[in-house]
Amino acid sequence: MSIPPLPEGEPSPTLADPHELLEGYLDHYRRTLFRKAAALPEEELRAAPLPSGWTPLELIRHLQYVEQRWLNWGFAAEQVPDPWGDRTDDGSDRWQVPAGMSTRQVLDAYAAQCDRSRRVTSAAKLDQRASVGGRFPTEEEAPTLAWILFHLLQEYARHVGQLDVVVELAGGGTGE
Repeated sequence: MSIPPLPEGEPSPTLADPHELLEGYLDHYRRTLFRKAAALPEEELRAAPLPSGWTPLELIRHLQYVEQRWLNWGFAAEQVPDPWGDRTDDGSDRWQVPAGMSTRQVLDAYAAQCDRSRRVTSAAKLDQRASVGGRFPTEEEAPTLAWILFHLLQEYARHVGQLDVVVELAGGGTGE
């Protein structure tokens, strides 16, 4: 039995190094997110077609902050000005894009965060625990890089799937 064709950009099925595999799939989801966003016109990027009320731009900004929370503030214990900046302050815990922030600014900030995330993960080992002093106050609470990357992958799988539904509702294609 042969391996079916893989979606464009997915890591090779012969890749065996867990670190390369995790980073490869994370980059695959990041590229897929950009491709899905590019399939939507500006008005659809800012529209909320689902009952939960989020927009594709809010989802992209949320994933920017997810990466920042887990990798920069979390794993590297960097001090970040507002780790929950993707959320509204009204207590509703909704994602938000600040008024006046352009689509290009959202996409550029997301891309810059992905670059920062790659710098954090490329130099670390999977069994390394997160540094204390950022998101994690004690060593007991600090997860390994492997755990964080798996967590990010499940977050991306869910959110890219949600974005796929939005693209389909807008009349675009489905799948990866």
